[in-house]
Amino acid sequence: MTDSSVTLSLRGRLLRASAIILPLVIVLAGLALLKAFHSSLENAEASQARLQVYLLLGSLEVKNGRLSLPERVLEPGFSRPGSGVYGFIHGADQRIFWRSRSSLELPEVVVERLPSSALRPGQALFSHLPEQQLYLFQYPVVWETPTGEMRFLISVLRKDEQVRSEMKAFSLQLLGWLSGICLVALLAQYFIMRWGLRPLDLLAGDLERIEAGEADALDGQYPLEVRGVTDSLNRLIESERKQRERYRNTLGDLAHSLKTPLAVIRGAGDEGLSQQAYRQQVDEQVQRMQQIVQYQLARAVKSEGRTLAQALPVVPVVERLLGVMEKVYARQPKDIETRLDASAGFAGDERDLMELLGNLLDNAFKYGDSRVRVEVEQAGGVLRVAVSDDGLGVAPKQRQVILQRGARLDTTQAPGQGIGLAVALDIVSSYDGELEVSESDLGGACFNVILPGEKLSPAA
Repeated sequence: MTDSSVTLSLRGRLLRASAIILPLVIVLAGLALLKAFHSSLENAEASQARLQVYLLLGSLEVKNGRLSLPERVLEPGFSRPGSGVYGFIHGADQRIFWRSRSSLELPEVVVERLPSSALRPGQALFSHLPEQQLYLFQYPVVWETPTGEMRFLISVLRKDEQVRSEMKAFSLQLLGWLSGICLVALLAQYFIMRWGLRPLDLLAGDLERIEAGEADALDGQYPLEVRGVTDSLNRLIESERKQRERYRNTLGDLAHSLKTPLAVIRGAGDEGLSQQAYRQQVDEQVQRMQQIVQYQLARAVKSEGRTLAQALPVVPVVERLLGVMEKVYARQPKDIETRLDASAGFAGDERDLMELLGNLLDNAFKYGDSRVRVEVEQAGGVLRVAVSDDGLGVAPKQRQVILQRGARLDTTQAPGQGIGLAVALDIVSSYDGELEVSESDLGGACFNVILPGEKLSPAA
């Protein structure tokens, strides 16, 4: 396969195929028409020759046991030289019994080859003699007479000049018509292809607009045959866009998630710990940071949460996170209240649960004044977690705003990028859960989370 055949456009392929196949079909059709017309002309010649044989046969008379013909037969061409019509009657001994006046101009070699004994009575023969440019029609006859049978052969020859002339005129006319039809058909094929391939041109234009950032999807009106491709491309474009968005979000989430271990390490230096205790705490946080990096990289390539075969205990995760938060916010100690259901289990990834609760607890410790409450409840197949604080709270009109990535209601009260709650919402959504913001009875905000859960057995 050559490079040109690979790079040739669909329009070029179709035009090339049409330019080859269409003329070939028209040539074959023209040949078939020529043959049919030639056959009809020869059939007409055969009919005329047969009629002239019957005229000769009708002019024969038997007198005294001998055949006789009048001086003038009904066919005037037999009596006129140059008429192109010639007649012969041969006897049973293949001798000429009668010949027309017009036949005197025929070469003797043609006359000598006329007698034939291969034909049977009633069996006619029509043939073309191309070298002599003649058509020959022969008809054997058996004449019953009182004295017995008389056998003779009637031969009629006709010039093929008229057939050749009509074939030439018909061929020229047919060539003109078929050439015109071929040209019109090729032009029609070209415009049909342009019209038929127009959706592909529109598709290419839409893709260029998407590449230039002028459009987000293929929203043109495409035919059914192309709609399957455009729908698949739209899904691919949307998936790619979401993937890129996840990559961007992951970088922000990673920076946000690393703040807590870094804060713990920074705070450990002010706690007056021994070198061994300090090193142990740093090692724990470094390991935690490695886990965070691996977790965020894994989140970047998955779109939905995965339900584990075995439920994960929630209480140990909450207690571990509370211990971390106490170290991070050691300068702003909080009175922590917990209502934890020991049988509560989370049907998901432990890293998702830690990221989710870590962001909610970080928010409560950051914006609460002095009290933080964590409630965990298992109800059937649903896990309910509520994190409350006694801060300023969130106004009803702003409760959906703070769940948007990068959105913050304050810019001076506490540092941050405004993505913690958005990360929490992403995780909850990946498990088809719910995250609601309400007013806490402590006076601040309450974040209620509903996730798929499973009640743990006492042995868990």
